[in-house]
Amino acid sequence: MQAFFERLGIIGELLQFLWERKLYWLIPMILILIVFGILIVLGSNPTTGSFIYTFF
Repeated sequence: MQAFFERLGIIGELLQFLWERKLYWLIPMILILIVFGILIVLGSNPTTGSFIYTFF
């Protein structure tokens, strides 16, 4: 499990911190925030923005 977290960089460090402290209930919330962040970044690009808007 340690090698998996090391390959993810900063996100891996955050997940490792949550895993060690047994804060499993925070992992889905952080993953949803990461997905929304990616959608915001992709939606701000005019090329990919039109494809993102079709999802909603």
